[in-house]
Amino acid sequence: MRTQITSAGMAELHQVLADHHRYWGERDLRPLHLRALVQEFGETCLVARAEDGIHGYILGFVTPTGTGYVHLIATRDDARGTGLGRRLYAAFADAAQRQGALRLKAITSLGNTGSIAFHRSLGFDAQTVDDYNGPGQAMVVFRRALPFDAVQP
Repeated sequence: MRTQITSAGMAELHQVLADHHRYWGERDLRPLHLRALVQEFGETCLVARAEDGIHGYILGFVTPTGTGYVHLIATRDDARGTGLGRRLYAAFADAAQRQGALRLKAITSLGNTGSIAFHRSLGFDAQTVDDYNGPGQAMVVFRRALPFDAVQP
């Protein structure tokens, strides 16, 4: 099924939240879906839509120092393994570069081995940073330079 990547609006965010379990399973990440990101950074909040709904999304923004920060990326349970995550990242990277981004950054928890493997396959460097999310809360920080090339699995 063909997907089209477009900017996300509030209707798309509401749909993603309504179908949250299709993207995140048992993990409740709804509080991380900040409406302000979609409202204020719509050019870098994207959805991949097909005839049967939203197959994936990426929410992010560009910092004043030229970093395209990816806050969340997810693909729906029936769209995993199709390359959609890579396509979403490429679209985000293009949008971020148009806004002056020179690099990309994302974070995840130490135990999120799927995210770590995915980001490494996209050419990100991964570093564990102690206390990143507060005292005793280490996170894995991903960084890579732009342009975003078509790194293959």
